Amino acid sequence: MIKINTISSLFNALLQVVIFSLVPFIWWLVTAREKENFLHWLGFKKPLITNKKQFFTLFLGSIVLFFLLTIIILPKFIDSANLAISQFSGKGKAVLLPALIYSFIQTGLSEEILFRGFINKRLSAKFGFTIANFSQALLFGLLHGLIFYTFVGLWGIIIIITITGCVGWIIGWINEQRAGGSIIPGWLFHASSNLLMSILAMFNLI
Repeated sequence: MIKINTISSLFNALLQVVIFSLVPFIWWLVTAREKENFLHWLGFKKPLITNKKQFFTLFLGSIVLFFLLTIIILPKFIDSANLAISQFSGKGKAVLLPALIYSFIQTGLSEEILFRGFINKRLSAKFGFTIANFSQALLFGLLHGLIFYTFVGLWGIIIIITITGCVGWIIGWINEQRAGGSIIPGWLFHASSNLLMSILAMFNLI
């Protein structure tokens, strides 16, 4: 059963990556194929970190802040059964591999490709970082608000959009202002946060 779940999780994760990469890939084919390879164009490159101590303090602090906001505020508006991580609830370490796939590929990778690798970078080239980062963060928040709009009331939607939008802004800022335009730190931030929440669900701690 677990093997089937793992294979299904991997298939769904890769399918989501393909779907989220489709528009960026077409855009790259039309506008940048001759100038830069696709992965580098998206920001898959070695992070350029000048102050590593400051960077990791900021990185870990942001994860902790997101975690605290999530476990303190979201439960007041959303039944945990409606969260994506509910698929892991009470199943313990047996679903660790599907949780890793979900966190690092299905959500972390696909969403970072679309929002920070594509939208943020393309808008930055056109309108500058400030407008671009706010715009991608707002779209990121609205996407998550849309996912939950049938489960929560108006205030719940506003809270979800605000929290996820702020997370999207922080990730974009870390990538572009502290990592030399690499989306790898943002990917690790996003995936680690989701994995932490998934592990809590696995052991019925959320």
